[in-house]
Amino acid sequence: MAFCSLIRTFAEIINKNDMNLNEKFVITINRELGSGGRTIGEKLAQKLGVPFYDKAVITALKEKYDLSTEEIERLKGQQHNWWADFKRSLKIMPSYSAPNIIPKNTAMPDFLITDDLFQSETEILKGIAEDESCIIAGRSGFFIFRQHPNHLSILIQASMDHRINRLVKKRGISCEEAQQIISEVDKGRENYVKKYTGTSRYDTRNYDLVINADRHSEEQIVELILNYIKG
Repeated sequence: MAFCSLIRTFAEIINKNDMNLNEKFVITINRELGSGGRTIGEKLAQKLGVPFYDKAVITALKEKYDLSTEEIERLKGQQHNWWADFKRSLKIMPSYSAPNIIPKNTAMPDFLITDDLFQSETEILKGIAEDESCIIAGRSGFFIFRQHPNHLSILIQASMDHRINRLVKKRGISCEEAQQIISEVDKGRENYVKKYTGTSRYDTRNYDLVINADRHSEEQIVELILNYIKG
């Protein structure tokens, strides 16, 4: 069956998408390590002309500008849309991955996230979505924006072989090392999601669209998502 036919067949068996690209929207992408989900999110953001945010960007914002829960509450108390004013004051221009604000070594294992950090991340993400249409990778976005009126939630998965092969090629490591990393990241992300959302990241009921990345290029998956959005 041709890929376009697969898109039509897949679209017909799930609920009709009612996302409106003419209004502010947020697309959240949960992905398994090695599935290519982050790259898919970036490419989709470029196609739609909106910013892309992930863990590195949010962590950089918190660290570089001391966006603690208390500071965010102070900013929110000064104006309705604190993020828009905050962004303008720092002259952060929209970009697909905001490379100008990402310092080195910003990655923090999910098991080290505290309640305060989770809450500050949540407020940052809500502020971003209130100010502009965007695509957000990870960070329990499917849960944070579950009540958002114009939200599309996506899960990108892949077989273990696909994930291992991708990590081996991308990082130049052995298959054994790749499998160990995947196992540790999967466990950490699942524990993080369960702790702060009370659900599993693998529960497909949390998503509007679940995609298996096996045998399809990143570009094909981006087109699949665009076709789904546009109905």
